[in-house]
Amino acid sequence: MGKEEKKEGKEKIILGIDPGTNVMGYGVILTEGKKYSLLQYGVIHLKKYETHELKLKKIFERITGLIEEFLPDAVALEAPFYGENVQSMLKLGRAQGVAMAAALAREIPITEYSPKKVKQSVTGNGNASKEQVAEMLKTLLKIQEIPKLLDATDALAVAVCHHFHEGRLQTRGRSEGWKAFLEENPDRIKP
Repeated sequence: MGKEEKKEGKEKIILGIDPGTNVMGYGVILTEGKKYSLLQYGVIHLKKYETHELKLKKIFERITGLIEEFLPDAVALEAPFYGENVQSMLKLGRAQGVAMAAALAREIPITEYSPKKVKQSVTGNGNASKEQVAEMLKTLLKIQEIPKLLDATDALAVAVCHHFHEGRLQTRGRSEGWKAFLEENPDRIKP
């Protein structure tokens, strides 16, 4: 099945990832046209591993396992938000990079979304709480019970966000230029 056939409403699988160094969320959805459904979601517990290097190894192994199991057509990640703690940001960036490397090793396209864009796409409110996002996903994906760790629903939200925006945010390098990029990413503008 060629890429052109898939664009005409064929099924696609999207793996959403909420990067983390203690808990990493993942969510997998199946899409066909405008319809979408839940395949699986959960978390990768990383706190139990003693070193950051071992955590990175486990992230790579688990994401590779998910890719082998579900064969996603796309991977969507939540971009890290800018925090005060540089060491935490560095570790989070490494975790995200390792997850990206697992997808890139299989030549799966990757898209990043800001936390605000994900929340806006799923709830209509870019400042929604994790609980509000989880409640909306419960309705959208017919989830029976919201998990204790909301990293899983955050990852599902990234996958759903990608489904809603697929094809519309791929404007880098095209004639739309900086103006379109800034309009679509107001949270990336520093005052």
